[in-house]
Amino acid sequence: MDSWKHNRLVFWVLALPGTFWLVVFFLVPLTIIWFMSFGEKVGLLDVNITGTLANYWRTTDPVYLLILWKSAWISTLATALCLLIAYPVAFGICFAPARWRPVMLLLIILPFWINLLIRTYALIAVFRTYGYLNYTLEFFWKLTLLDSFVGPFQPFEFLYNNGAVVTGLVYVYMPFMVLPLYATIERLDRSYLEASLDLGASQFRTLISVTVPLTMPGIVSGIILVFIPCLGSFLTPDLLGGANAVMIGNVIERQFKAANDWPFGAALSFLLMYATFGALALRALLAGRNKQGMAI
Repeated sequence: MDSWKHNRLVFWVLALPGTFWLVVFFLVPLTIIWFMSFGEKVGLLDVNITGTLANYWRTTDPVYLLILWKSAWISTLATALCLLIAYPVAFGICFAPARWRPVMLLLIILPFWINLLIRTYALIAVFRTYGYLNYTLEFFWKLTLLDSFVGPFQPFEFLYNNGAVVTGLVYVYMPFMVLPLYATIERLDRSYLEASLDLGASQFRTLISVTVPLTMPGIVSGIILVFIPCLGSFLTPDLLGGANAVMIGNVIERQFKAANDWPFGAALSFLLMYATFGALALRALLAGRNKQGMAI
């Protein structure tokens, strides 16, 4: 009995600081913003909570729906590219010699040690008209004597378009795809792969029919961890896309700052929050079905 009380005391001592932090600095501000989404702007800084749904109804305007759709497909494309690149990378780390795995994982998480703003400005230095990428292309252009046959090299416009935004999102969120895939592939029973190959299946058939289904939990987790931040991203589209690649995160940021329309910005924010809850609920549903299937 004393041991049970002691363990309970230890639990509350360890849990209370974190719980207090989450409640005060996360749940309370989030609740305020949620109530604000049902309010009306009555002055420069004043908001009346009236219970109106006008802010949510305003999000159905074709302009915002178009931006939301554009944000969704850019995020989907960035997530798909992250998955295509991260899957073989995670496999390579798992099958690498044991002494090299910590180094390879360190290289994956190394970008987290650098501020996002600095990394984004580094991409600008690479992609701008007279940046490193165009200088490299110009060097090979002259090296292959294309300037003698085609003409002088004309710099490409890599910045301020959707391609630059997708590239930036892939660069920023790639580790969020690699790490859950690595954790899942590392626990993979390799005897299933050997059995599939011994029974005559090709490498591709083994990948599609055995490896991908067994690593599906890591794939789903990686997709959620990448897609949701991509959908709400505003710094990367703002710096790399400019006015030509506005996403829903940029619209929300401008409602809270330039437009000073906090109720509408709150409604837009919670639309993304509802999408997040839906994605998490879908993942939980799929995980439950997988467990039932394994039990059967």
